[in-house]
Amino acid sequence: QVQLRESGGGTVQAGGSLRLSCVASSGWTYASNCMAWFRQVPGRQREGIVGFYTGGGANFYAGSVKGRFTISRDTAKNTFYLQMNNLKPEDTAMYYCAAADGLGACLDGRWSESRAFTYWGQGTQVTVSS
Repeated sequence: QVQLRESGGGTVQAGGSLRLSCVASSGWTYASNCMAWFRQVPGRQREGIVGFYTGGGANFYAGSVKGRFTISRDTAKNTFYLQMNNLKPEDTAMYYCAAADGLGACLDGRWSESRAFTYWGQGTQVTVSS
């Protein structure tokens, strides 16, 4: 089992940048799992925006963020980052880090489905003003 904790949210003007962090508790096997970043606006479904393998390799981006958001890893710190550039007001949401046991959610393309993930952080709010 793993515990996740997000940080780095805040308020930024359109065109600005933020870097979110997701720290995973120690003791989890990081080498072979699928993780993702999701976001949610009140009253709407949770949207998967980035999927990635904890051990590195291919990353998967939703069309709404591709070219603007980038995932990176610091496995020595058990930390996964989401660099968000050229932010838009429509990026305003609560952002969540999620993790699954094993690679399946990434391998079979389910990384954008919230039901594919077992472990979730509490979220961090991102607000982009116009």
